[in-house]
Amino acid sequence: MINTDIKQILYYYWGYRTFRPLQEDIINSVLNGHDTLALMPTGGGKSICFQVPALAKEGICIVVSPLIALMKDQVEHLLKKNIKAAAIYSGLHYNEIDIILDKCIYNEIKFLYVSPERLETELFLKRLHKMNVNLLAIDEAHCISQWGYDFRPPYLKIVNIRNIISNTPVLALTATATKEVINDIIEKLNFKEHNLFIKSFERKNLTYYVFKQENKHETLLKICNKNKGSGIIYVRNRKKTKEISEFLIKNKISATYYHAGLDMNVREARQKEWMSEKTRIMVATNAFGMGIDKPNVRFVIHLNIPDCIEAYFQEAGRAGRDDKQAFAVILYQNSDIAEAQNNLKSSYPEPQLMKNIYTSICNYLQIPVGSGADQAFDFDLNLFSERYNFSPVIVFNTIRFLEKEGLLMMNEAMSSPSKIFIPISKEELYRFQIKNEKYDGFIKLILRSYGGLFTDFVNISEALLAKRAQTDINTIKTLLNNLDKLKIINYVPTNTKPQIIFLSPRIESKNLIFSKEHYHDRFKAAKIRLNKMIDYLENETKCRSQFLLSYFGEKDSIRCGKCDICKKRNLLNVSQIEFDYIVEQIKPLLKTKPYKLEELSTMLTNINTNHLTIVIQWLADNEKIKINPDKSYTWI
Repeated sequence: MINTDIKQILYYYWGYRTFRPLQEDIINSVLNGHDTLALMPTGGGKSICFQVPALAKEGICIVVSPLIALMKDQVEHLLKKNIKAAAIYSGLHYNEIDIILDKCIYNEIKFLYVSPERLETELFLKRLHKMNVNLLAIDEAHCISQWGYDFRPPYLKIVNIRNIISNTPVLALTATATKEVINDIIEKLNFKEHNLFIKSFERKNLTYYVFKQENKHETLLKICNKNKGSGIIYVRNRKKTKEISEFLIKNKISATYYHAGLDMNVREARQKEWMSEKTRIMVATNAFGMGIDKPNVRFVIHLNIPDCIEAYFQEAGRAGRDDKQAFAVILYQNSDIAEAQNNLKSSYPEPQLMKNIYTSICNYLQIPVGSGADQAFDFDLNLFSERYNFSPVIVFNTIRFLEKEGLLMMNEAMSSPSKIFIPISKEELYRFQIKNEKYDGFIKLILRSYGGLFTDFVNISEALLAKRAQTDINTIKTLLNNLDKLKIINYVPTNTKPQIIFLSPRIESKNLIFSKEHYHDRFKAAKIRLNKMIDYLENETKCRSQFLLSYFGEKDSIRCGKCDICKKRNLLNVSQIEFDYIVEQIKPLLKTKPYKLEELSTMLTNINTNHLTIVIQWLADNEKIKINPDKSYTWI
């Protein structure tokens, strides 16, 4: 049975009467059984594009997502709407995964979120055969492409499960993709047809600015004082988050800071304060923002140069999701460019050093050769680095590279409540209680406090149990751990520590080979992306919005009229078309040899001399051309 009234579904669960542009077209494409690729900017309503059609059809929707935090966030949102959803990712207890997959078979779950590294596990594949899958949705689909900025090999496994669910349509979604990435996604996912929907990346309410400033702090204060709403300030390292936050507070601006190294509870508290307007400005590393849906962010400021335009576009796009006027600003100095180039080099440690770090991580976690696959281990990066005398930055970048090689990955600390499940029958439990009187009272307390323990993992509070038992938390934890060892319960304690997850079994050092070609190709691609980001900063002739849209393949966009480039050009009284035409004519000439204004005017008879003079002067003022001693001009 299919409920084709998608607007009714939209209104019932989300309260909207109409879809945003392209959403309905994408949904209908999926409902008609077509493989579909949808490009929608950040905040464009991607989730609805797979959630609505999945709800309109019988069966389960499998969603592949790269980030645990994002999966948990989406599951939580669906559960609040009384839509049954669950997530499977590395680090979950075997029995917990087992229960979730059983529920998927018996139609007790509508949306199953899966991390890509789980797709080829034996447990998942066995159950997949028995599931009625109505849609396979791939979020952040650019991760599948070797041309993308965030390539992740586990995404390549997705195509393998298509043979099992061959009649199920695929919906791939991304907010950032160039033409090369688009073609690669379609190829890697084995689309039955080229079916592409692209929503313009243009954000008419978002104005882009780039300012070259020696005193960033002063400019930062001006922006924060002038624009009174919520804001995000992105910096490169953890130290800077605290430093900038304290600077703002000192100047009577409400601010806090966020980075992955903070305790999970602290991070959650600060995020909630910022979301609820108790704190105005969040100073953060790029660890902040994924899955954050705060519509009224008025500005996003970058105090360091992002690694690439894709990352910048996503981060800047967190401003103005309420469609009201917002700003995205980059403040930089010449030294920032050199720093970004050095950071790029350090992001690609030498292959031998990475081999040493990989082996050391395996030894540190006591993983034998051939073991470790799909297992998660608590991992303190700083402690490890200190013990083995490695630079923490190099270790972090090595782990990122190893992730892209499909060997291991690191999850930042996640906050998850403690859970228990009773894997034995009620009769078996009763017999255990009779034979083990010392546990009888405690088991009765658990059963009185929580329901559903025989069918599912249930969130518990050790503190609550301690209060009811009139004892301390450590005693409760000891009892729970003892019952777990006796296989009476499965106890999963809360964990707020970062974890290393092995995506494949440990490899012997001598067999760990990084392809030189692969290594250099990645470095070269990253360098090209960084150079394009630098071009964006140093560009002084093309509208900021046009520049960004052109990068993503939108060649015919119009000038925004509001960015720093447009504001300067607006003063010229020369139209965009004429300005661009004059530049196109004189640039190849001045690159060949110097010309004086009179010579150019004589050669370019179809151009108004006054307008030519204005453009020449503007280019000189903005250091695109230089004036020679003989008053001729040369393109720089």
